[in-house]
Amino acid sequence: MASEPSSGIPTRLLGATRERVSIIGVGGHHIGRPADAETGIRIIRTAIDAGINLLDNAWCYHDGRSEEIMGRALRDGYRQRAFLMTKNHGRDGETFRQQLDESLRRLQTDHIDLLQFHEIIHEGEPDRIFSEGAIEAAVAARTAGKIRYIGFTGHRWPHLLKQMLAHEFQWDTLQMPVNLLDAHYRSFAAEVLPIAQARSIGVIGMKGLAAGRIMEAGVSVQEALSYALSQPIASLICGMESLEVLEQNLRIVRNWQPMDLEDQASLRDRVAAAAADGRLEEYKTRW
Repeated sequence: MASEPSSGIPTRLLGATRERVSIIGVGGHHIGRPADAETGIRIIRTAIDAGINLLDNAWCYHDGRSEEIMGRALRDGYRQRAFLMTKNHGRDGETFRQQLDESLRRLQTDHIDLLQFHEIIHEGEPDRIFSEGAIEAAVAARTAGKIRYIGFTGHRWPHLLKQMLAHEFQWDTLQMPVNLLDAHYRSFAAEVLPIAQARSIGVIGMKGLAAGRIMEAGVSVQEALSYALSQPIASLICGMESLEVLEQNLRIVRNWQPMDLEDQASLRDRVAAAAADGRLEEYKTRW
């Protein structure tokens, strides 16, 4: 259930963590796209001032530039107002620890609220994480206070996320595509979401606009975001590389009302033909 604070940005519980996060979050990859780092800093601070508290990032984004920009943005008291998440490519303990320490340095913080194993998209990666020391390194980092919660992400193969869930570990979160197209091709909503719900794992959505291609299926940005936000997720990460896009998303979220099941089904039917072969979800199909 969403709760609406005075900012007008609804919040939801993040799984079983008891943390409340804004229903949209700032995507870290887009923060590193503008040539001027000050643009990214303004987007982050404007978003936090507007009531968005979930910040997404990853060790790899723009060779660390996104984390560095976010670290600068979180000075002057902004860190205390943010739920900070970044991602780690480590599949073995040594790599995990190295990347985590680099992320902490770039983000200019002594702890990360949520650390997620990034891009579980290749066969064998779930077993590597559990056999080469990476999961032990994550637990040790949590015990040491460097991270608070542990999750994972993936955007290509639902069965790989199910393999992560099959291991005996209490995940706090997972991040996966949540959009109108997903139901028609390698559906994360059909295969992964029910498992996460049953285990009270916080689901963070991404690719709400299918990396910008969802409009080719004949729907508007507002329709696409409204649909994604109506799913049983904690938050939707949105890529915003300009203040104009941020303001657009803020308007949509402040006026958002949950979409009923009939309207959701009608929208899925509208995009069925365009979504059937996965061509608009290149993050699932391009490799």
